[in-house]
Amino acid sequence: MRTTISGKDYIETQDWEKQELDTLLELAFKLKREFAAGQLIDYLKNETFFSIFFDNSTRTRNAFEAGMTQLGGHTHFMRPETLQISHGETAIETGEILSRMGHGIGIRHDLIPGVGNKYIRTVAEGADVPVVNLQCDVDHPTQTLADLMTMQEYFEKNLRGLKIAVSWAYSPSYAKPVSVPQGLITLLTRFGCHVSLAHPPGYELMDDPIEDARANAQRHGGKFEIVDTMEEAFEDAHVVYPKSWGAIDLMSEKAHADNAGRVDEIEQELLEQNARHKDWICDREKMDLARDHAVYMHCLPADRGDEVTDEVFDSRQSIVIDQSENRLHTAKAIMLGIMGRRSENV
Repeated sequence: MRTTISGKDYIETQDWEKQELDTLLELAFKLKREFAAGQLIDYLKNETFFSIFFDNSTRTRNAFEAGMTQLGGHTHFMRPETLQISHGETAIETGEILSRMGHGIGIRHDLIPGVGNKYIRTVAEGADVPVVNLQCDVDHPTQTLADLMTMQEYFEKNLRGLKIAVSWAYSPSYAKPVSVPQGLITLLTRFGCHVSLAHPPGYELMDDPIEDARANAQRHGGKFEIVDTMEEAFEDAHVVYPKSWGAIDLMSEKAHADNAGRVDEIEQELLEQNARHKDWICDREKMDLARDHAVYMHCLPADRGDEVTDEVFDSRQSIVIDQSENRLHTAKAIMLGIMGRRSENV
């Protein structure tokens, strides 16, 4: 299989043509078959991937670290406090320096609206190796690619006409990025899905991803709608994806508050706002509104008893572990696709 995406940054799926995304998916399925057969080929032998995490991670970090090892290379895991970022090193400098030493750079910077995506793109300006968004404030393109792969496995690759419910769900924690729902609505609408987005008042997503989702649906023959209740989104759905996310305006205000007292006030306001919507939980009653063989998905970790009941999470309809496994195969496909130098061998 010949790939034409070598050297390309992977920051938002909107930056990529659909056929380029199809190339990544084909490569991920190939690598998954090889992994299942015990074939670990050193496609990226002696190459180095630098990963910088401003926030915690389980699946993303380990998918890229394990994936790079299986491809024959090595990943350096770093936190900002272990770098000179904390001493004023600019994003441009970080990109310039790391790209002189390795072959790819990944960054997670997701908690502050209006900051993370800009930082990653600035690093990419300075770098002359591919840069991967490991989750920012706008998109989580490595997660949603794995989500798409998982849906293709369960629905025989043709997702056209499938209804996907992307819904807010209650959580006792407010500090959750909006990048996953935004990434889902912009990516799935490019594959002919009918995406139904549901959230209570105050949990609106950013304007640009909403407009992109509408344009994508129109161009690719899908549908995109915003509804007021989880029940309406779940009605007749093939896939349900209920997940909590924070109120953007308040989270942004908290990030820029100039005193600790105001920060505490905003945190309390965020928690109180969440608590007004405890009925937004994925339970058996709501699952019964979806199709008989609908599947439950979540990027994890899910707040059991708040976002979803144990009954649903542990049911046969839950495919979250398969979804998590596919983080490995899509991470490998991303790194190999954009970092691989001998595409004819892929």
